[in-house]
Amino acid sequence: MRFPEYQVSEFGKVAVLMGGQSAEREISLQSGQAVHKALLEAGIDAHAIDCNRETLSQLVNEKFECVFIALHGRGGEDGSIQGALESVGLPYTGSNVLGSAISMDKARSKAIWQNAGLPTPKAAELNKNSDFENIAKELGMPLMVKPVREGSSIGASKVKEKNALFPAWQEANQYDDRVMAEQWITGAEYTVPILNGQVLPAIKLETKREFYDYQAKYVDDDTQYICPCGLDQKQEKAIGELALKACQALDVSGWARVDMIIDSMGQAWLIEVNTVPGMTSHSLVPMAAAKAGLSFSELTIQILATSLLGSSGSEVILP
Repeated sequence: MRFPEYQVSEFGKVAVLMGGQSAEREISLQSGQAVHKALLEAGIDAHAIDCNRETLSQLVNEKFECVFIALHGRGGEDGSIQGALESVGLPYTGSNVLGSAISMDKARSKAIWQNAGLPTPKAAELNKNSDFENIAKELGMPLMVKPVREGSSIGASKVKEKNALFPAWQEANQYDDRVMAEQWITGAEYTVPILNGQVLPAIKLETKREFYDYQAKYVDDDTQYICPCGLDQKQEKAIGELALKACQALDVSGWARVDMIIDSMGQAWLIEVNTVPGMTSHSLVPMAAAKAGLSFSELTIQILATSLLGSSGSEVILP
């Protein structure tokens, strides 16, 4: 793969936004600190900022010239910070307001994919008045229950019996007032990173848990990340093209990570798109980038360069 080269002077004074107040705050701090360190090592005038209500004024008053968004979850991936930065004319990394907001909303993402004819598991939103028995019948058992607007599998659980559906909704409802039940797809989990229209090597995720949950992502030592992913060249190309289509449908740009499951028949199912993926040294996008020949520092510069692509840091994802 070939990636463009950039001069340090092109970026000016860079703010690395991290932390915030979402349920993914701790992971965001890790990502932001790793990015900040890598940018400094590359000679970028980068400054780490733990995002709060005063941050926008700080960015303007201290004359920052662009922003690397390392905020995960609500406030960072849902279009909020993107809109705030646009309001003061500051370019930023990754997707614009629309792409960020839609991708964060798993239910709306699925509706758009379904309308576009892209494969994604059936789902239904839940509330306290839902006919849980009918939903279980319509979607089949087991089910995945998850908050509509959270990341890192926070609040998500696999439901194997009908009488466990309501408690699963209660658990997810602690994190979001919108909760969804999703058809369970039995198969292998994969993630496909995208960087400026290029598909990075896919990664296969293997865990001893029921699915790739928060524990598997951040706590377990035995979670396996397989890259190259083991698919033949034709199938890996196919899921890469599916990932691009998934991003295009949601107006995602710059960089992203598309999660999917491939069932026993070889059918790939879209699960969600992350518009600000993890950026610690152990995160998935850096793993894939390394296989593509990009060091962590080089990857951070390529992502930072997405802020140069327009007033909103956005570009059509398809090459």
